[in-house]
Amino acid sequence: MVKAEKKRCDWIVPAEPAYLAYHDQEWGVPVHNDRLQFEFLILEGAQAGLSWWTVLNKREGYRKAFADFDPEKVARFTEKRILKLLENPGIVRNKLKVRSAVTNAQYFLAVQEEFGSFDDYIWQFVGGKTIQNKWKRLKDIPVTTRESDALSKDLKKRGFKFVGSTIMYAHMQAVGMVNDHLVSCYRHKECGRKGEDKRLSDN
Repeated sequence: MVKAEKKRCDWIVPAEPAYLAYHDQEWGVPVHNDRLQFEFLILEGAQAGLSWWTVLNKREGYRKAFADFDPEKVARFTEKRILKLLENPGIVRNKLKVRSAVTNAQYFLAVQEEFGSFDDYIWQFVGGKTIQNKWKRLKDIPVTTRESDALSKDLKKRGFKFVGSTIMYAHMQAVGMVNDHLVSCYRHKECGRKGEDKRLSDN
């Protein structure tokens, strides 16, 4: 007897193993790890104007180029290193995006200093608990919310770049601040359970 294929969100590209793994193992899982938060901050900013698949395909390139997403190291990148990055085909070679990753690392450290962790800072925008949505159709999922508007506004005030409300809502989806798996997707319930306790880590 052939085992039935698991039902997944409509945006998935089943033929792409990396895309499938990202959906099944990461998207919507609550993240309480500052380095992973920083990773998604860089990747979501790089995605602006592009498809997520384009950036996901370059994730390993970003990992190597940006010191394994260590904000302390990235914050110290020199002009010479930034120019070198702009020659790197393993990342999106957009001057503004590359420079923003470095300056955002500096502001990221400032947020850690003020709040103890970036995690404590960012999760306050959803009251420390995953927003459990119950979308039935892909077209019902919003691209911004009042929470992403507030987060975007505050980050911009702190000096961050490439943190518009749409980008930050995508970030919130990625790190499990909202559960936007369709109710028909097998991951909806699983991510719902993980979102019940802020102490759960993605480590």
